[in-house]
Amino acid sequence: MSSLTDNGNGKSQVRALVVTGVFLAVSIGTYAANELYIYLSAYLWFGFIYGMCLQYGRFCFSSAFRDLFAVGVPRMVVGIMIATVLFSLTACFVTATGMSAFHAAPAGIHSVIAGLIFGFGMVFSGGCAAGSLYKTGEGNMSAALVVLSISVTQAVLADVGGWFNQLVPRSWHASALAKGLPEVLTPGDGWMDQYLAGHVWNQPKVYFAGMLGLTNESVAGAFVGNFLLGVVIPALTLLAIVYVVWSRKGFLKKWKREGKRPGPRAELAGFWSMVMSSKRTAIAGLFLGIACGLHMFVMMGLRTKFGIQNAGEILMAIGQDYGLSVRGTVFDPGYWYVTTQEAQWVGWVFNKLGWNNMHNIYFGLENGIPNPLFNPADWMSVSLIGGAAVMALLHNEFKWKKPTFELAVWAVIGGFFMGVGSRLGLGCNIGAFFVRTANGDASGWLFCLGLIGGAYVGVRFFKWWTERKMAKAMSLEPILQA
Repeated sequence: MSSLTDNGNGKSQVRALVVTGVFLAVSIGTYAANELYIYLSAYLWFGFIYGMCLQYGRFCFSSAFRDLFAVGVPRMVVGIMIATVLFSLTACFVTATGMSAFHAAPAGIHSVIAGLIFGFGMVFSGGCAAGSLYKTGEGNMSAALVVLSISVTQAVLADVGGWFNQLVPRSWHASALAKGLPEVLTPGDGWMDQYLAGHVWNQPKVYFAGMLGLTNESVAGAFVGNFLLGVVIPALTLLAIVYVVWSRKGFLKKWKREGKRPGPRAELAGFWSMVMSSKRTAIAGLFLGIACGLHMFVMMGLRTKFGIQNAGEILMAIGQDYGLSVRGTVFDPGYWYVTTQEAQWVGWVFNKLGWNNMHNIYFGLENGIPNPLFNPADWMSVSLIGGAAVMALLHNEFKWKKPTFELAVWAVIGGFFMGVGSRLGLGCNIGAFFVRTANGDASGWLFCLGLIGGAYVGVRFFKWWTERKMAKAMSLEPILQA
């Protein structure tokens, strides 16, 4: 039995080396063809690191809130907060040196509503955007369906018009037209365009540094405003609430059984015990946070090296200019992001099938729909799946999992809601929450507020659904026995 187990582990390690070797071969081969490909390879290897960290720490925002609201386990919420604080610390160093590619998003009630929809959907699907990617790397086909559903929803929503335009307030329509966007985009025709140009773009962009009258690039603005005020204090507040509501009672009971007195020392010990409840998740959060900060620094360094502002210039230089936006750009955030590049995959396929989907802000003005083989952010998502697969193989956790019909339905429905929430919020749990909060963007916490509310509603719905199914099964049991 032992030899069989060892043999299985050996095969998994070989497969992990093969996957890693494929990515290494891509990096070396493309660099040999043109030095500019190193820009895409940078995305590839940071994506690979993200995938390994996510899989190792079982990082998933859906699991975090589901475990908290359903069974009172705070482990994943703690890990997410650790990663956010550490990412913010490294991001502040990058910002203070003027090497940050981050830009804030408009903040408003739309961020809360978007988070609410996204949070509801991620509980339905059983995984957030990033979680679904890494679970796909583990062989989970239900997670792959979630990714596909999110992507299709976003690609369709970006160009939808018709009767949907009847839902657009006249003020949005007028404001969108007043922006003077290129006529090729026809900004008055699409619902999403009018929502973006007529409403979202009119909302303020708020940094915590700015609230104190400081600039982001200053040391005080980065570390006192964006880091301390914008991340550390909110994160500690959230963790304190989690401790009081879900962890404190159980810990103090244990503390008293050991004959120790209650008091401030007990509370601090209880809080620290909660924080260290899962070393594996905490370690993953540590490396994830550091990698996210380094990613921004490296991408800005490469832009400086090549004298570019956007990867669209690189694609033109290597002869892959199909699908660039009207400004000659492609999606190139310069940091970790999920969902937009997957929507580009689907948008590219739709375009090849005859859908003229470049007359909109999302694809036509901002992100483009380049060939997935030459899309920098695509390399990041594909390698994230690969990194997760490698880590799963090394820990003998890789297994092909075919979803049941019911799980497939939940995956598609949940992915739909997450796709809608991602477009309304201009990002998912990574782009609209994790990255923004870590960089001092107030809109990130607004999205988080909605995310928590949506997850709570989703958990309550599933509790009702499960109880309803159990009651129905019990009522049928006497009939089946008869």
